[in-house]
Amino acid sequence: MHVVILAEFAVPSGGAEKVALESARGLAERGLDVTFIQGVAGPVDPILDHPRLRHVALGLPDIWSRPALSAAASGIWHGRAAQRLSAALAGLPRADCLHLHQWTRSLSPSVFPVLLGAGVPVVVTLHDYFLACPNGVYYRFDRAEPCALRPLSGACLAAPCDARSRAHKLVRVARTGALRAAAGTGRLHLVHVCDATRSRTEGMLRGLAAAHHRIDNPVGVARGAPARPERGDAIVYVGRMTEEKGADLVADAAEAAGLPALFIGSGPLAESLRGRPGLEILGWRSPAEVQAILRARARAVAAPSRWLETGPLTIYEALAAGIPVVASERSGASEKVRHGQTGFVVAPEPGALAAAFAALRDDALVEDLGREAHARYWAAPMDLGAHCAALTDLYRSLARADLVAPQQRGAAVAASRSAPGE
Repeated sequence: MHVVILAEFAVPSGGAEKVALESARGLAERGLDVTFIQGVAGPVDPILDHPRLRHVALGLPDIWSRPALSAAASGIWHGRAAQRLSAALAGLPRADCLHLHQWTRSLSPSVFPVLLGAGVPVVVTLHDYFLACPNGVYYRFDRAEPCALRPLSGACLAAPCDARSRAHKLVRVARTGALRAAAGTGRLHLVHVCDATRSRTEGMLRGLAAAHHRIDNPVGVARGAPARPERGDAIVYVGRMTEEKGADLVADAAEAAGLPALFIGSGPLAESLRGRPGLEILGWRSPAEVQAILRARARAVAAPSRWLETGPLTIYEALAAGIPVVASERSGASEKVRHGQTGFVVAPEPGALAAAFAALRDDALVEDLGREAHARYWAAPMDLGAHCAALTDLYRSLARADLVAPQQRGAAVAASRSAPGE
């Protein structure tokens, strides 16, 4: 079986690319032939070095690096991306399945007719809401709350919800409209990474010809002895420090609970939080360094997203290590947290978060939560093997259906022609 995986980057610049890269390698190790197509020109992670893994670079510019007008135009419809992707696919052995992970930074909606016209199943993992929502996160940045509007409705078009400006919102609306037109009546197979996102997105995409599937993201944590979080000294936040992710909530709630807060990452809120008493910012670290820091310092990992986050890997990685989690009830990853048993699921509000943090001052409780988190995670691990096994099953079922469908259509046509009165 030959699978083509498409992503914007060939390095783990974000969660989507990390999943794309790891799944490409994992599928190759399972014996599948894999081609990884990289949209934006740039470096290539050594993870793609495998005898069953082919790498193709389209050499496209990142629209964030372009002047505003050309970035807007290519973001809505990048003709060169479609041409280069079409040429790349034509030069490959016939694929059994095409799997798209990201498309907003270089590929644009123009690649969807190319993919759907290839004559094989097209799979899209929904790491965000861009397929439905213009700003991609289904969040009102003007109100600091999740959106409740129907995407592309009149109220949606009028809402000043974008994080940047109304002009930026208009460009994104145009891009979403172009995407809907480009997808047309072609059938997409959408992979959801959590139950909440699936139920939410199915309603948003009722006008799109799509089948919905559910597969967990892979968690790259090797099994080992559980951490000793009761020895940790801080509540740890890992990721981009923004308001929609709740970085400020962690700082405020930790201070109220009398616990230090440790931030691994950076972002718009970093400077405003830096220098606060009891707060430490380490900046970005490698995955191995993050794991070492969590095991040495974390009493719990906090992910109090204000937006309807799909599935932050930091929650799963903490559980796998045996570290309690305090997760937002709005996060899809909260479905893996057992409230009061492996951590806490709370509203992304200062009071609720501070109460959860205060409970974590109890060493015995933290020890129990961590031990249970480790045991429950490894009873049904979300590791790369499980992820790639699920993907392989999906690809094979779609490939079989794709072979049968033309025969069924032909039989139906023949039957209609021989029916009485015809």
